[in-house]
Amino acid sequence: MFEKIKPISIQILKIFIPLAFGLFVFWLIFRTLPFNQIMFIVRKDVNYRIIALSLPFGLFANIMRAYRWGLLIHPLGYRPKTSNLIYSFLGNYAVNLAIPRVGEIWRCTMISRYEKIPFTALIGTMITDRLFDLFPIGLIVVIAFILNVPYFKLFFAQNPVIFDQLHAISTSVWLYVFLAIIGIVIWFSFTFLKRHTFIRKTKMTLLNIWKGIRSISQMKANRMFIFYTFLIWLGYFLYFYICFYAFPFTKNLGWNCGLIAFGISSIAVTIPVQAGIGAWHAAVIAVLTGFGLSSVDAGAFAVCVHTIQAIVFTAIIGLFGIMALPIANKKNK
Repeated sequence: MFEKIKPISIQILKIFIPLAFGLFVFWLIFRTLPFNQIMFIVRKDVNYRIIALSLPFGLFANIMRAYRWGLLIHPLGYRPKTSNLIYSFLGNYAVNLAIPRVGEIWRCTMISRYEKIPFTALIGTMITDRLFDLFPIGLIVVIAFILNVPYFKLFFAQNPVIFDQLHAISTSVWLYVFLAIIGIVIWFSFTFLKRHTFIRKTKMTLLNIWKGIRSISQMKANRMFIFYTFLIWLGYFLYFYICFYAFPFTKNLGWNCGLIAFGISSIAVTIPVQAGIGAWHAAVIAVLTGFGLSSVDAGAFAVCVHTIQAIVFTAIIGLFGIMALPIANKKNK
């Protein structure tokens, strides 16, 4: 009995710990803001038709992600159905709403089940897919920084604690001691315990993951991969930026403000919290107030856009993907 309770309790903790953290950050941000004023803006001042116009761009970006993932899988010798890739990608985001980052494992599991592709190889392509996105995010932030140097100078001047914390972490002796211990443990395990069952399985798993990661260097359609990446992030940017025109106080801020907010918020959602709750709001509000908006207006924008796009819309298309997968593969059973 207790053996069954333990895995259930772990799953519950995986859901509620990150959710509690995100909600706590959300509370910290909004505890001093007049929420009734924010909700008044959300009810009266928002053009929801424009927000609705932004939604297809988010769907388009997610579909392009599925096409790009297919390019990473092809060098492994498999040709999964495009529909399965799309449905698994859409479902991936709905699963992440429940347990952060588990959606990526889920989509690999689904494709492995329906396309008969080794799970560990898919994990490698998934890791490559995620790692490659660091480049466009970094490029967006660099471009935003170059185009808005005065804004960033003011921001860091007003928040010197950020530099202090980064300097303290990077110069800490304990950080390097910890990394050295980890390195020694790994070296010892793979050198002197290589016949152990766990080490052998780990080594085989890492080898399969490495094959998946190497798939990008073996890919023939490199240009298509870059093209899909461009379409993905263009779609995500328009998904976010079009919402500026739905609010009277953001429609005149300009695309450079949108680029900064988009870049910083894209970094914020890498924090493993459901839908980036709290972290996404903090990033967007910080940028918008830096461009002269009141905290109430910035809070209203963040609450409205995040709720519609990151929660409601993501849940709808995600549940569609989850339900569509078994239906589309009935004949394969």
